[in-house]
Amino acid sequence: MSEISKPLLNFAIRGEGSPVLLIHGLFGSLENLNMVARELETSYQVISVDVRNHGSSFHHKSMDYNDLATDIFALLDHLEIEKIAVLGHSMGGKIAMQCALTSPQRIDKLIVADIAPVLYPPHHNQIIEGLLSIDLSGISNRQDADKQLAKYVSEPGVRQFLLKNLVKGEQGFFWRANINAVNEDYQNIAKGQVSSTPYLGDTLFIKGSNSTYILAEHKPTIAQLFPNSKGRIIQGTGHWLHAEKPAAFNKIVKDFLAK
Repeated sequence: MSEISKPLLNFAIRGEGSPVLLIHGLFGSLENLNMVARELETSYQVISVDVRNHGSSFHHKSMDYNDLATDIFALLDHLEIEKIAVLGHSMGGKIAMQCALTSPQRIDKLIVADIAPVLYPPHHNQIIEGLLSIDLSGISNRQDADKQLAKYVSEPGVRQFLLKNLVKGEQGFFWRANINAVNEDYQNIAKGQVSSTPYLGDTLFIKGSNSTYILAEHKPTIAQLFPNSKGRIIQGTGHWLHAEKPAAFNKIVKDFLAK
């Protein structure tokens, strides 16, 4: 395992009650799950984080899931939280699963949104290539960057999401996300979770019906690592199920947490 980071993750806290942690996905930030946080804050203390190399958190060369889980536990120690429910989307779901497998006594309940604990073939190569190809010194606004990125990413909504990482400072535009670190350590992002000991806590996998991130072939691995898991499918949604049908997603999450 690579060198363990010392800085704390950037985080936001809202609401009061039993704590719930929200972890975003690749190239995201804590704002991505705001629609979930706003719904939960009426009954829970909701903690949203920027994972390393994302948002306003620190940059580091490693994207190993053991290190990413260590970041989470360092933050929980700082906040003096011994046990917490965790919800993670996509890469954030893998981080959440790693936390549960590493220190199961600290994870009260686990919610995994549209990801499985398996190795995925590289499927962000073109996105990363497109982001790295943008000439930051030659753009005057986000529209200029969008035109360059369109050569690599055809979907306007995906480009809009990715370009939220583009920030203008005194010296011009720069990336909040550490795209180089993501690119150089992508093999660790793609890998699945491995553990000789399963997480026995209550676990919920939520899948978008049109998404291919959770497949029937993943069920044996899920059952082995998370034997007390259940699954729900939200019809008419893809990988961004929490944003596409927030009411349905939030109801499933609230019902699960309330049990």
